[in-house]
Amino acid sequence: MLLPTALVAVYYYLIAADQYQSEAHFVVRTSDTPSAAPSGLSQALTMVGGTSSERDAMVVADYLESHDAVKALQSKIGLSEMYRRAEADPLSRLWYIDPKPEQLQKYFKGKVDVDVSSETGITTLKVRSFRPEDSYRIIQELLKLGEGRVNTLNQRNYANAITMAQRRVQEAETNLSQVQRQITQFRRSEADFNPQVTGASRTGMVSELQGQLAVAKAQEASMATVVSANSPQLVALRQRVAALSRQVAVESSKLSSGPGNVAAGMGAYEGIKVRQEMAGKQLEIASAGLQRAQDDARRQQLFVVPVVDANIPVKALFPERTKTVLTAFFALMLAYGIGWLITAGVKEHAA
Repeated sequence: MLLPTALVAVYYYLIAADQYQSEAHFVVRTSDTPSAAPSGLSQALTMVGGTSSERDAMVVADYLESHDAVKALQSKIGLSEMYRRAEADPLSRLWYIDPKPEQLQKYFKGKVDVDVSSETGITTLKVRSFRPEDSYRIIQELLKLGEGRVNTLNQRNYANAITMAQRRVQEAETNLSQVQRQITQFRRSEADFNPQVTGASRTGMVSELQGQLAVAKAQEASMATVVSANSPQLVALRQRVAALSRQVAVESSKLSSGPGNVAAGMGAYEGIKVRQEMAGKQLEIASAGLQRAQDDARRQQLFVVPVVDANIPVKALFPERTKTVLTAFFALMLAYGIGWLITAGVKEHAA
């Protein structure tokens, strides 16, 4: 029991290299106002401008320990070289000169700690290395990578949010364009720019002719009582009544029957106009939906808000020599006690 404890003490006090830890705190929040009133530190963070999203913070935390982040650190700052410093002891240093991505990630996960608080939404990031400046540089790069990941999430969320709304606007625009082409084709085929105006003018003309006919008939009836039937004036008046009657009949037939009648033209044109109005309303609704989707996407954008900036460590906090040695001593004592009890029980049972 004493010998193993002594070996552990020799390693930690004489061999194990100092490790310096840099620490930073941040929150991942959106611009949305929280539905419930927060309290304590959460309220203070909300006053900064938004709420912390635990789910999004967990996404960022997972990324900071992923092989993508390790690969980025390796290419930007030479991560493996920092954990192969000359002052690193043989057991805690990175053994591989050119480690594989899986080996480097596994080693790095032992040197980095990312914790997201479910109460405050604060993400605590800790990084250990064998030099203070290395720890500070690593944690600074990790924070930049985290912000980059948040920007990528914002772009994806924005694109996903407005894609459907944009598709609806395009469909509404296509529908409205088709209806407008139908109106143009109708005008060309019927040689009538606006059947509604044409119908109104023809109806007015028929009404005017009917009025003239009524006046002529009245004059005819009045004149027939005072002049002979063969009077030139009465004959001319009767011819005028007959001509007006034929003209009224012709113009009336154009309104309701025959090829190119006004009623059919107006019915077809009004049907197209109704579809045009509906297509216009659909485009208006789709455009408003797109604007709402864009506004919602902007409000839901994520931001990384620093709470505690990364520090350049001064004192080595690891390895925790005294704590580790005492833990090893008491663990060995407990194992020895259990072993002694088992041995004593076996001897007593054998006796």
